[in-house]
Amino acid sequence: MTDRFDCHYCHDSLYGKKYIKKDEKHCCLRCFDKFCANTCAECRRPIGSDAKELHHKNRYWHEDCFRCAKCYKPLGNEPFSAKDDKILCNKCSSREDSARCHGCYKPVLPGTQSVAYKGNTWHEECFTCFQCKLPIGSQSFLTKGEDTYCTSCHEKKFAKICAHCKKAITSGGVSYQDQPWHTECFVCNTCKKPLAGLRFTAHEDHLYCVDCYKTTVAKKCSGCDNPITGFGKGTNVVNYEGQSWHEYCFTCKKCSLSLANKRFVTHSEAIYCPDCAKKL
Repeated sequence: MTDRFDCHYCHDSLYGKKYIKKDEKHCCLRCFDKFCANTCAECRRPIGSDAKELHHKNRYWHEDCFRCAKCYKPLGNEPFSAKDDKILCNKCSSREDSARCHGCYKPVLPGTQSVAYKGNTWHEECFTCFQCKLPIGSQSFLTKGEDTYCTSCHEKKFAKICAHCKKAITSGGVSYQDQPWHTECFVCNTCKKPLAGLRFTAHEDHLYCVDCYKTTVAKKCSGCDNPITGFGKGTNVVNYEGQSWHEYCFTCKKCSLSLANKRFVTHSEAIYCPDCAKKL
């Protein structure tokens, strides 16, 4: 006598019929769908015997339900990753894990050109100058508060302008008469020696070191024939009929009395006090 081969649930004979074995139990297709089928994690319906089943970490899906939770791309034959119970394609997974652009707030995907500064990240095309709105890329930039500027716009908007060349001063510089100068512009008009930290004087909007002022600009004293510079002993000058003297050189030729701010007499291009002039 032949042993019976019946469905575990409905006890119908399985001879000559399709059946499924699950958990060491044989069952007909109808009972499998009713009592044994796994529930799809996506649609929550049973995964019948006639459907292709996919599974991952004790979860089950219909093949058509196994899709990316973000873009809904079918993943039956594609690489995927799981995150917080969500199934994601590799592209969406990269978006989830990527830093957000500080400009457009979209993900900065691995392998794309980006800029990182002070803990923030930008797409290269989003890292733009606050003034001209052009991408800065890998060029130099400067900041003012929370705003970022390309070098050119920062100079135009914030940099001091050199009193000599009228160009922006980007670093350093010298202040003279409340005006800014490039260090390289603050030089002697004659010898071009840098004047920062040195004694100098100005004449007709030009700057001169002491030596060049004495030799090329300063008037010669008609008394001692030395330059009248205003440096050192005696800064006052006496001018008379196109000639100039140091105040201490403007004296009577005969008695050497200082005649600055006093009456005097000229004779044969010499200066005399009134008393000495009477004796000539």
